[in-house]
Amino acid sequence: MENKIVINTDIKKGTINKNIYGHFAEHLGRCIYEGLWVGEDSSIPNTNGIRNDVLEALRQINIPVLRWPGGCFADEYHWKDGIGPREDRKRMINTHWGGVVENNHFGTHEFMMLCDMLGADPYICGNVGSGTVQEMSEWVEYMTFDGESPMANWRQENGREKPWQLKYFGVGNENWGCGGSMRAEYYADLYRRYQTYARNYGDNKLYKIAGGANSFDYNWTEVLMREAGRMMDGLSVHYYTIPGENWSEKGSATNFSEDEWTKTMQKTLRTEELIQKHSTIMDKYDPDKRVGLIVDEWGTWFDVEPGTNPGFLYQQNTIRDALVAGVSLNIFNNHSDRVQMANIAQTVNVLQAMVLTEGEKMLVTPTYHVFDMYKVHQDAALLSIETTFQKDDISNLKNVNVSASKNDKDQTNVTLCNMKHDSATNVSVELRGLTNGSPSIKGTILTSENKGDHNTFDHPDTVKPVNFEDVKVENNRLTVTLPPMSVVLLTVE
Repeated sequence: MENKIVINTDIKKGTINKNIYGHFAEHLGRCIYEGLWVGEDSSIPNTNGIRNDVLEALRQINIPVLRWPGGCFADEYHWKDGIGPREDRKRMINTHWGGVVENNHFGTHEFMMLCDMLGADPYICGNVGSGTVQEMSEWVEYMTFDGESPMANWRQENGREKPWQLKYFGVGNENWGCGGSMRAEYYADLYRRYQTYARNYGDNKLYKIAGGANSFDYNWTEVLMREAGRMMDGLSVHYYTIPGENWSEKGSATNFSEDEWTKTMQKTLRTEELIQKHSTIMDKYDPDKRVGLIVDEWGTWFDVEPGTNPGFLYQQNTIRDALVAGVSLNIFNNHSDRVQMANIAQTVNVLQAMVLTEGEKMLVTPTYHVFDMYKVHQDAALLSIETTFQKDDISNLKNVNVSASKNDKDQTNVTLCNMKHDSATNVSVELRGLTNGSPSIKGTILTSENKGDHNTFDHPDTVKPVNFEDVKVENNRLTVTLPPMSVVLLTVE
């Protein structure tokens, strides 16, 4: 049996929400401080305290939405500590991540400025675990009210005359765990209460996101949809890919066996099961799919790099991470009827990052390159596809993964992943419904020679995209040879 894909270029199944390509920046390790924020007085070139090299790199991948300030940090963050003159801001201990001092120099104004510089929508996660209803309510008022009020006046005193536009607002984070160790029933009631006071001011309408399940906890989704579904716009879910059966078996990010590669791919493919089963429960209470499934934490989680603070979650990023990213994004695309946002964890220096920094040095990772290649799918029309894929005899994996979309320039973009680390895979792609009888094909590929290959500050281009030409075209049928462990983008026009 050969690997076959039929792409119906004239059958559109809906729109791939650009927010599927969202990101997440938590006050964790060196993500915010040094990664994004260095302060105006830093010797590292910056604009208003945001480091220029990271800003330029992130602009390139068209980040549509950025989640902040956590994560677990969100439910111990008190926003009033992070506004006003920086020298007067309260210092706190970041109890979740490394026990270091948080000086609150990067707060609401700085985050909103960063989003404006990136052209990204802000997604702010409010504090339910250790915060009050009043605190959350006043934060929304501070950011979005245009008129006479104590919070709006305070915002103006702090240098922001007009309110910000804020669409995405999360009511707590992982409230089953670090956000309060709650039962689903208890959090559902708290969500109902807190969201009541997260008000819409003027023409600013909040898209309220309830804190959702840990991976395969389907009861959490059942309870939240039953008790509070009509009061939410989105429901989150978190899923991290680790090779082992439990959190003590994460393994090295760069030095791993063939078996660990295979298990990582198997765990990544379980994303499909996760989305399907949570979506089925949501469909029961929301058949019109009004409530979006928000995968606002996802990605690989390995052991920290040797010699680094274990609470900083700093890990390297190999071609294996690139495959996890490519496969996951294809799955999100294919379920974009329900998945309306996803936020990879995390943007800089933490877990499956886009960018790594070391003082004044900066590099982009293999995962960054996947996001750069896949940005063509943002807000494009998802195309109907039919697949027949071989399974590997040993791993029982279907080693090819695909999604396809059509943009407003009438270009069809196909993203393909070969999850086999040791052999190439041939794929036949039939393009149905094309108006152009002899289409032109442009290809880009990300791959490497060794499964542990990654970019370093001494060798920042070990893994980078190049042109891909191993495609034959005949009568609207493509014959593609995917090298081992490769992510390929084909643009048809």
